[in-house]
Amino acid sequence: MRNKLKMIGVCLIGMAVSPFLASLTVKGIEGISAVKDGFLDAVSVGADPYSDDVWERPGEGYGWEEETLPTYNFDSVPEEQGEKPYPEESAIPDENAGKILKITYGKYFGGRYFDLDGGGQVNNLTSLTNYSLKQESNLPVQFRIEMNSTPQVLIMHTHTTESFEPFERDVYDKTFNYRTTDPAKNVVMVGEEIKKQLEDAGIAVIHDTAVHDYPSYNGSYNRSAETVKAVLAREPGIKVVLDIHRDGISKPEGLAQPTVEIDGRKAAQVMLISGCDNGKLNMPDFLQNFRFASVLQKQMESDNPGITRPVLFDYRKYNQDLTTGSLLIEVGSHGNTLEQARYSGELIGKSIALALSNLQ
Repeated sequence: MRNKLKMIGVCLIGMAVSPFLASLTVKGIEGISAVKDGFLDAVSVGADPYSDDVWERPGEGYGWEEETLPTYNFDSVPEEQGEKPYPEESAIPDENAGKILKITYGKYFGGRYFDLDGGGQVNNLTSLTNYSLKQESNLPVQFRIEMNSTPQVLIMHTHTTESFEPFERDVYDKTFNYRTTDPAKNVVMVGEEIKKQLEDAGIAVIHDTAVHDYPSYNGSYNRSAETVKAVLAREPGIKVVLDIHRDGISKPEGLAQPTVEIDGRKAAQVMLISGCDNGKLNMPDFLQNFRFASVLQKQMESDNPGITRPVLFDYRKYNQDLTTGSLLIEVGSHGNTLEQARYSGELIGKSIALALSNLQ
């Protein structure tokens, strides 16, 4: 093992300084395939790439790309289409069956990742340095939470119909696009669990369950922005806006089901997205949101190690210009089960409540 690690170190140094060496396939070391910016790309070393620490794993899921139209056919349908029901549980014909990949994302390594003090990581896809963001992550947020009857938190959903697997199994139904207007089986269910934990902690919260992505998916963020603006106008005391989604991590070999075991139960892994302004997004206070993301990431990871994927810090807007406590949270993926997502909602809800209680 020691010799293999030495060999890896030598290869890394050589690859970082030589374009020629970087183009070669490293032989004799399982799991190494390519180099990007001097770091191993997209693989883990000598291990299952779906379960262990990785070097510069490429982005996976909708959260890593601008959300327009996903892989599945979510084209607009006529207004008279009506509700979109959740499919009844039934056997999946072999021709419609795809594989579910049960995975756990571990710690990430590489130039674009850094650890937060207190737990969790950040995936920095901007021109800001890791050093400056690390310093920013330790600065206090500017808002304070009031523990009274005035709503402090808004929970909403830009992609309200995003849904999950019905239960744990080895295959999924390729004909289901993982969208439903049934609030008991889409991300509204996760939002309700987060709301419950906040209210139990004495934090007043509004959960807006308006559907913004059906019957038309395109334009969802414009519609959800109007919802948020209307609620903020009605309840100016709101400090935090949480847009709860689920990710869509698919691979050629199947759908990912990223989980971590907590107290003997599987919880869907989650990812925060904090947007950065490139000078064109009209988000002058984006670093305030990042500070808040760092607070939540640290709390969630310290409470339940392994429940988070790195915070995605990238040039995104996602309506995060509307408050200095606006974040998007991806709870699991479409390969996760309803119960895994619900359990994560419970766990991160408790962590969010604790983090906010410390901001009085």
